[in-house]
Amino acid sequence: MWKEFKEFAMRGNIVDLAIGVIIGGAFNKIVSSLVNDMIMPLLGLLLGGLDFSSLSFQFGKANIKYGMFIQTIVDFLIVAFSIFLLVKGLNKLHQRKKQEKIEEQPVLSKQEELLSEIRDLLKQQQRERG
Repeated sequence: MWKEFKEFAMRGNIVDLAIGVIIGGAFNKIVSSLVNDMIMPLLGLLLGGLDFSSLSFQFGKANIKYGMFIQTIVDFLIVAFSIFLLVKGLNKLHQRKKQEKIEEQPVLSKQEELLSEIRDLLKQQQRERG
């Protein structure tokens, strides 16, 4: 059972996923700092010095912090847009590489085409005999 678990844990997909989670956590800190330290203060300044993080209201004994909710939504939108741009860039790079592979295929001369046909015919004859 330990051997099976070790094989499962060491598969490329699991390791890639672990790396993605770690990088995602670090990326989250960067985006949170971008939102909290740069975007929200600028947005608050544009809206007349409004600090979203302190927006709240009292409902009975509960303190409803809707400003933090707004800030979390902005954070999510920035993360989602960043990931969209990253995936779009990777797809474009993948398409470019795919196109380069198509263009790299060598063009055979007439003599090479004939030699390839002869080779294929000889292989076919060998299969039919054997």
